[in-house]
Amino acid sequence: MLRWALVTGAVALIGIVLWDAFEVIVLPRRVARRWRVTRLFYRVTWGIWSAVARRIGSRERRESLLGIYGPLSLLFLLALWAGSMVLGFGALHWSLGTTLHTPGEPPSFGTYLYLSGTTFFTLGLGDVTPRGSLARTLTVLESGLGFGFLALVIGYFPVLYSAFSRREVSITLLDPRAGSPPTVAELLRRHGQDHLHHMERFLHQWEQWTAELMESHLSYPVLAYFRSQHANQSWLAALTTVLDACALLMATTADSTWQARVTFAMARHAVVDLTRVFHLQPVAPAQDRLPPADMSGLFQLLAEAGRPLEDMEDAASELTELRRTYEPYVNALAVHLLMPLPAWTSAGS
Repeated sequence: MLRWALVTGAVALIGIVLWDAFEVIVLPRRVARRWRVTRLFYRVTWGIWSAVARRIGSRERRESLLGIYGPLSLLFLLALWAGSMVLGFGALHWSLGTTLHTPGEPPSFGTYLYLSGTTFFTLGLGDVTPRGSLARTLTVLESGLGFGFLALVIGYFPVLYSAFSRREVSITLLDPRAGSPPTVAELLRRHGQDHLHHMERFLHQWEQWTAELMESHLSYPVLAYFRSQHANQSWLAALTTVLDACALLMATTADSTWQARVTFAMARHAVVDLTRVFHLQPVAPAQDRLPPADMSGLFQLLAEAGRPLEDMEDAASELTELRRTYEPYVNALAVHLLMPLPAWTSAGS
């Protein structure tokens, strides 16, 4: 009875790891199931990593530590999968009592683990060899899975880093347009009266960027932990600035309403779905990101750019309502990922 319980447990461990790896690497869609090896892994490791980061006073050192987590977590996750597969096949050999050729010593559990490890990583040392049809079948099966696992890993990293590179190029291009960190006030100021008509094309480009970000980060949520290479920049800050700019134009400017609305809809869709991926509850920021004085300053910038407001009170009311539809979601992501949200206005503006 105990033997078959061990066999069942070993087979279940192998199956769980294979299915988890399939969902993470191969399946190009969001997995809504809450109980997963990968989700438990990231919940535990990120909880510890972020707790340590919060205790670091220096922002530069804290960002350096947080920047390591994304790539390093991938290596640890792959090691967890590989170790679990080796343990599962070793336990399966041991529980079934498969016959091994071990010169000079009887096989122990450690011997079975050694055979499983050399087979999974296709080392082919030959000092411990399987004997009998069952042992050989399991060895061939594990060798094939190990070879396939290596092939998937080789193909997985280029996909991730390609998506990361595309994301970061647009974030870098936002710097001369909206400052670093980006703000709506700086975006308006740098466009000015002569170039404010370019905002529609700008928002169209960021609609496409947001769609790519949503698809890549829903398929590979680990990308959310990859931080930008430059100080004061992040994908969340860029996405929030786009939402802020769209909300401001929707509330105040009729000429750019259509493009602002479709970009706003896409960006809000992205933040809502990403919040669900990490199973976060939306919560409004503790402090108002746009006090009345700063809001008046934004309206003044619009007026200087040739877009004066007819009714400032209505515009302020509509802008406040629009902010309530996305700020709780971006704030939840910011708290979880330790990525500060951008302000609406630059310091001293």
